[in-house]
Amino acid sequence: MNFKDYDMIVVGSGFAGATVAQICAANKGENVLVIEKRGHVAGNCYDEYDKHGIMIHKYGPHIFHTNSKEVHDYLSNFTQWYDYSHEVVAKVGDEYLPVPFNLNTLREVYGEKKSEELRGKLIEKYGYATKVPILELRKSDDPEICAIAEFVYENIFLKYTMKQWGQKPEEIDPAVTGRVPVLISDDNRYFQDLYQGMPLEGYTKLVENMLKNETITTVLNTDVKDIMMLKDGKVLINWSRISLENVLEGAATLDLDGATDEYVPFEGQFIFTGPTDELLDLKYGRLPYRTLRFDFEYIDEPEYQPRAVVNYTVSEDFTRITEFKKLTGQDTPGTTIMREYPMSYEAKDGQIPYYAIMNEKNNANYRQYADEIAKYPNVFLLGRLAEYKYYNIDAIVLKAMELAETL
Repeated sequence: MNFKDYDMIVVGSGFAGATVAQICAANKGENVLVIEKRGHVAGNCYDEYDKHGIMIHKYGPHIFHTNSKEVHDYLSNFTQWYDYSHEVVAKVGDEYLPVPFNLNTLREVYGEKKSEELRGKLIEKYGYATKVPILELRKSDDPEICAIAEFVYENIFLKYTMKQWGQKPEEIDPAVTGRVPVLISDDNRYFQDLYQGMPLEGYTKLVENMLKNETITTVLNTDVKDIMMLKDGKVLINWSRISLENVLEGAATLDLDGATDEYVPFEGQFIFTGPTDELLDLKYGRLPYRTLRFDFEYIDEPEYQPRAVVNYTVSEDFTRITEFKKLTGQDTPGTTIMREYPMSYEAKDGQIPYYAIMNEKNNANYRQYADEIAKYPNVFLLGRLAEYKYYNIDAIVLKAMELAETL
């Protein structure tokens, strides 16, 4: 396809970008160019087989869950599902306790007799199958219910959050504390959503299937900042700086015949899913994020831990360990685990911004960037980085579906 024929450029091939590209290509017949900075599609959901034949998530574990039939049905066009319900435990001392804290956790902590008494109190006051924030439990006039809230706060929430966000106890927003739930239920699942599972062949294959369209061209290993600029309300592209060697195998071809080494206006829609501050050359300063370091280890044993994810909520430097074969149901003689270490994002080589540090100051700073982008009528910001907020997979797919329909 000749570069002059593209109706849309999408920057980023995670679920945000892939969803917009797929819908606009398949439903509207638009010619779409997807530009991806990394050497693969699927963004942070990228998965691959390690040298031991175990499917790992290179950028941390991702579990699909949603109550949206629309999102589930849409993604089911591109994958079959492995029926998996996510259960997480926290290692507190020598015990593995189900989280969120629930009635089974109650029994583990207080023993059979005392937990039955407390169980009755909780169900009578709050009802069965309800989620009660610990802030509400703390306000109870029953000292034993207050004690449950304190246990959850001290042993499951506080130190884990300090590690995750690099904060001291006094710096943790009380509003965040207040959202930590106690689940008045015997349900050990981490999510109670209607639809849960893992793509049978992996997230990477799912996204590859989304991008398989005769009017979608995907270019890998390409930093959009090397080929474009924003100036005077226009998106300018230097097409000659795109290497044809980076076109994804099996994607629609890219014809650069007639491209010259100059920046020319792109009149189509430009969907950006990367960091907005970097798109604007850090004009208002770098937006703060938390990043993660992952340490992978292969263990020549059939299993390492009781669940796919174990949270380490007390003294360890890492926040959790993931055992990948328990996510996918693989049957292998050995197992691969991954320890997860949070840290400040400093834009060093290899660092990836994962979690926006949302507070009044940072959000106000982001709004300056968003207001600047609003001066470009054909530029749309979509996704965690572009919008400086947190999205689960289903939420960003739904947001991308809505954007694609309204463009």
